[in-house]
Amino acid sequence: MWIDLIRWYSDNARDLPWRQTRDPYKIWLSEVILQQTRVEQGLPYYERFIDEFPDIKRLARATNTQIMKLWQGLGYYSRAINMHETAKQIMRDFDGKFPNTYSELLKLKGIGPYTAAAIASFAFDEPKAVLDGNVYRVLSRVYGIDEPIDGTTGKKLFGHLAEEILNKKLPATHNQAMMELGATICTPKRAQCSICPLQEKCVAFAQNRVCELPIKAGKKQPKEVYLNYILLIHEGKLLVRKRDRDSIWKNLYEPLYIEGTVAAEKITKKDVSDTLGILVTHSPLLIWSTVHLLTHRKIHANFWLTTCRESPELPSNSKFVSKTELQRLPVHRLFDKFLKCVTLQSLIE
Repeated sequence: MWIDLIRWYSDNARDLPWRQTRDPYKIWLSEVILQQTRVEQGLPYYERFIDEFPDIKRLARATNTQIMKLWQGLGYYSRAINMHETAKQIMRDFDGKFPNTYSELLKLKGIGPYTAAAIASFAFDEPKAVLDGNVYRVLSRVYGIDEPIDGTTGKKLFGHLAEEILNKKLPATHNQAMMELGATICTPKRAQCSICPLQEKCVAFAQNRVCELPIKAGKKQPKEVYLNYILLIHEGKLLVRKRDRDSIWKNLYEPLYIEGTVAAEKITKKDVSDTLGILVTHSPLLIWSTVHLLTHRKIHANFWLTTCRESPELPSNSKFVSKTELQRLPVHRLFDKFLKCVTLQSLIE
């Protein structure tokens, strides 16, 4: 039946730029981007990265700020940082050339089994099965497997199965076909079983269980987080700080904030002074609120506006920036959402 899949893929594959190349750098970049977003959203990021950094050498020479600004909005910012470190590692330890085997690729920083298999298969035709969410879904449904895909036993089971059915003569095509089927036909919701090339062999379809599979173990409820951002204006500039702690937003800029355990009804001058060590002219005014969802967190964010007359002693990694300077800085999606919804043009120059 897998020959039927490859035939289907040859007639229906989407024309995507990373499928028209054997360049491991471009394949790697596409896989890192697509790990957290759909093709439609990821394609513009891919194209901007290739325009700015057409090869591994250019990426290695880039500044962290340049990379984070291009990555802005994709989330999982640690992947962008790891990607930069990997580029420098390849230039330093591999003479600017990607390792060409799965086992050697795994030695690179930030490259795990999935990405290593994709590069080895797509760039070097190594017979290594690629196992992403799309492939898990296809295998679970075709074989009617009840084992949770996110458990240790399930990962081993699906890994062995994927290797067993892999077309060793056409590993790249087989892997792409599996991923394409899951992305376009065997989708999480509203699977198009009527036009699926594997319908006749699909256990889930025969048993009317397509919507039940794959099975995942129970997910934890996201942690509730309350952030009160202080938009501090001084002489037409906004105070922002670069996150330097290990976090999902490391190396991104944002206003200073006061974290709470519940939603704040009011932020006083004393709150700002006691928490941030800055004297302000008046109690902050609430100008915007939102709820921002992340994988493991539900952030309740309030943005409070205030000013200071004298230049304060600045916390570490912080600075006052103009509107033009702010536009050049990489910011996380929550702050970017605020900047797109609320205009500060009358406040910062």
